[in-house]
Amino acid sequence: MGMSSDNIHGLVLAVSSSIFIGSSFIIKKKGLIKAGNTGIRAGAGGFSYLHEPLWWAGMIAMIVGEIANFAAYAYAPAILVTPLGALSIIFSAVLAHFILEEKLHIFGVLGCILCMVGSTSIVLHAPQERTINSVKQVWHLATEPGFLVYTCIVLIVVAVLIFRYVPHYGKTHMVVYVGICSLMGSLTVMSVKALGIALKLTFEGSNQFIYFQTWIFTVVVAGCCLLQINYLNKALDTFNTAVISPVYYVMFTSFTILASMIMFKDWDSQNGAQIVTQLCGFVTILSGTFLLHKTKDMGNTTTPGETPVFQSPSHPIVQMSPQ
Repeated sequence: MGMSSDNIHGLVLAVSSSIFIGSSFIIKKKGLIKAGNTGIRAGAGGFSYLHEPLWWAGMIAMIVGEIANFAAYAYAPAILVTPLGALSIIFSAVLAHFILEEKLHIFGVLGCILCMVGSTSIVLHAPQERTINSVKQVWHLATEPGFLVYTCIVLIVVAVLIFRYVPHYGKTHMVVYVGICSLMGSLTVMSVKALGIALKLTFEGSNQFIYFQTWIFTVVVAGCCLLQINYLNKALDTFNTAVISPVYYVMFTSFTILASMIMFKDWDSQNGAQIVTQLCGFVTILSGTFLLHKTKDMGNTTTPGETPVFQSPSHPIVQMSPQ
């Protein structure tokens, strides 16, 4: 069975998103380096980069990428869109090799190949997106017992982590902060998908903003994003970015796929072989991601004062930015 037109649109948008976001890392880094050579570095409290056109070009590329990523969820299942976020690592690593002269180690090349193989496997066996004609249908899916139970479990676990474990273990156990971000991230993506569908239908002539459900999804997206950003910044400020990035990607993507499977029942129309192939593709991407991050500094000289910069709660890829 071939890919539906909606899946193809979602695939193109997801890949485009990764290209723009991966490129934005390099463009902004070039802008930061250039600004640091002529003014006070960002790490020293300076804002000279705000006058640097390259940095703004990178920001624009990132915004375009995030818009494409948002739109992709309106067309394709989360199990197809979310894992493809790892492709931005490939574009970033390849561009850094040629533009920033950051050597891409042989194991880094192998990591890129693994990400490509895993992505191809998922794309070729992705489930078809169900036809949705109103945001009310999405609301019905979100209020079914299965997803309500999942949502309650997520909120309870997050509340326990925030009020019980963060004060005592937040600064010593990375999984506390990352767990909060990943669990809330799965709810963020489901709400983003609902909002994306509402916008798509509205642009097609069927206004979905007359329904209160659309506004509830909008509020959930805003609230979840703020919570994610807050605790991911805490994680990045406390732990090594090279460790946080792949772990966050694994947990975020795993919970998102689980939430999508429960809410949208992505696998109902697929057989066991297709599901296993998708899971194998996902594991292959995870392997490539870990390999890329584990070996990214091989052969490179680390610049003192580098600090992690988080880009997006719905696209969990982190970059190192010279300050």
